[in-house]
Amino acid sequence: MIGLTLMSLAMAGSAHAAGETLNVGMASADAGKLDPHVATSTPDKGLLHWMFNGLVRIKPGEANPADIEPDIAESWTSSEDGLTWTFTLRQDVDCHGDYGPLDAEDVVFSLNRAADPDISAFADGYAAFESVEATGDHEVTIKLKNPVPSLLGLLVPYHGGNIVCKDAVEALGTEFERTPIGTGPFMFEEYQPQQYVKLVANPEYFRGEPQIKEIFYRYIPSDSSRDLAFQSGEIDMIYGKQDQTWVERISEVPGTKVAVMTPGEMSVIHLNMTMPPLDDVRVRRAVAHAIDRDALVEFKGPDVTLAAVSPVPEGNLGYTGDVPTYEFSVEKAKALLAEAGHPDGVTIKAIHTTLPGMLTTMEAVQALLREADINLEIETVEHATFHEQIRKDLSQVTHYAAARFPVADVYLSQFFHSDAIVGKPTAVANFSHCDVADEEITAARVETDDKKQLELWAEAQRKIMDEVCAVPLVQSLQLWAWKDTLDLGVEVNGSLNLSPPVTEAARFSE
Repeated sequence: MIGLTLMSLAMAGSAHAAGETLNVGMASADAGKLDPHVATSTPDKGLLHWMFNGLVRIKPGEANPADIEPDIAESWTSSEDGLTWTFTLRQDVDCHGDYGPLDAEDVVFSLNRAADPDISAFADGYAAFESVEATGDHEVTIKLKNPVPSLLGLLVPYHGGNIVCKDAVEALGTEFERTPIGTGPFMFEEYQPQQYVKLVANPEYFRGEPQIKEIFYRYIPSDSSRDLAFQSGEIDMIYGKQDQTWVERISEVPGTKVAVMTPGEMSVIHLNMTMPPLDDVRVRRAVAHAIDRDALVEFKGPDVTLAAVSPVPEGNLGYTGDVPTYEFSVEKAKALLAEAGHPDGVTIKAIHTTLPGMLTTMEAVQALLREADINLEIETVEHATFHEQIRKDLSQVTHYAAARFPVADVYLSQFFHSDAIVGKPTAVANFSHCDVADEEITAARVETDDKKQLELWAEAQRKIMDEVCAVPLVQSLQLWAWKDTLDLGVEVNGSLNLSPPVTEAARFSE
């Protein structure tokens, strides 16, 4: 397998101009859906990052909302009550290929599409949008039903904030998810199933033509194959295995730059409260007591991992650590199981991705649970299939690793509000069927007093943890490496899209 991988890379690489082709190795067997309003997996979002723009963006190389800057919009204003926002668009933005200039009509179409639950995986985030109108050829006005926490965060090129081109979406129909058309520095060129997606430079990009002329985004699910391809020079940039030993090992490869990027993806196991025996809170609390977070942090590596205690990641606006916690205690876990009528233990089942970083975490959880007589059966499937099946409510236990715009409302609304329960028309990612904090989550969205809003978010987190809708595990920082001859043109501290910022400024120094 390793030999075949290297052979295919070498054959492809021989025809590419030195210094103009970037080969990227991704830890996935294949692409999922390459429609930015549908794509939910880390591998897909990382690729789309290089093809699309938003009205605004977070400065390349950063992940902090404080670093929001203009993108397709060159300026914007908001009313005093925060309910009306007007964006003035650049007039030099072109859609890829022959789809012409981008204007206000494209932005209106795109944001309405992002808000459509029949299309978008992120529609819930746009529920407060009352209207999106073209108030000029290059002016868009958004009217809100109520103030939205960090509205600009919904308009960065991430999830529903990616701006698509109306004519392309309508012309391509269902083929759009395999032929994405954006406005970014790189354009879709070719897809070879289970091999690669090829991107080419956008010569009309409004910030200037990229210096890198083509990107091969290669699907290499095996950690060892991917590492060997990087060490041999067949790939230039590599998605890392999410543990500290990988960082230490790959750092020893001559001419390598390693990036440990924020935000961390928070790993959470969601417990389906409608499926026995997890319909009993005592069983869910037993699961929580059986998990040793300190052991998980040590297993993944303390330099690249943080323990997670709340359903909102530490560092997000609205996070609180003042929530019910469940100390690691095999004895307490067994006692709770016995009290719930399971003195000999229980068996629970999980459908799980083959992505190595996630799978090793879940296997460590499996070993911990076993000590408390909780038998966790894991069925592994390819990553895109995993996303399809968990959204059909097929998994009793769902391990989900996610990074989102760092505001409590996003995590709480997408994972723990009843509107987001999988299977509903408004579904997002509520795999547990949790509804205990609906009142607080909903009230916080429209609360204009910052202190009261924080209190509502904190109470929501406390209720969710008391009910053990889910068990937060760890935050895993994003690990990438690339040749030190590749200059990305910016200092890389973070990336909301979970891949390094390959922009028009990226180039090989030799």
